[in-house]
Amino acid sequence: MKIGELARRSGLSTHTIRYYEQIGLLPYADRNQSRHRDYDASILVWIEFLDRLKTTGMPIREMLRYAALREEGAGTEGQRRDLLKTHRERVRAHVAELNACLLVLDAKIDGYVDTDEKRIGINGAAIR
Repeated sequence: MKIGELARRSGLSTHTIRYYEQIGLLPYADRNQSRHRDYDASILVWIEFLDRLKTTGMPIREMLRYAALREEGAGTEGQRRDLLKTHRERVRAHVAELNACLLVLDAKIDGYVDTDEKRIGINGAAIR
């Protein structure tokens, strides 16, 4: 598939795809007879995975390290697993932090419910 179709299907811009190739997050695409990039559909799975890493806050240097290990292939599985396990722990810690923040927000919201009930009154008439 050409770069425009890859951009459409992946949600990345063509500029981002070229940049990811340049820095090594994406492998260089094969070229067709017209010298245009020609991507295999399987790259969409890799892009989706990169998007998950990005969404979960993995620094680009670690994404690059993972991509380099992936490119090396067999023999790097342990290093890739360790990299992902370390990242997973950071994600879990962040989720726990976000959950604690949600509890604070919920308590604050619940406090406003009590205020609204006091203002409206028992029979629904507004208290002035």
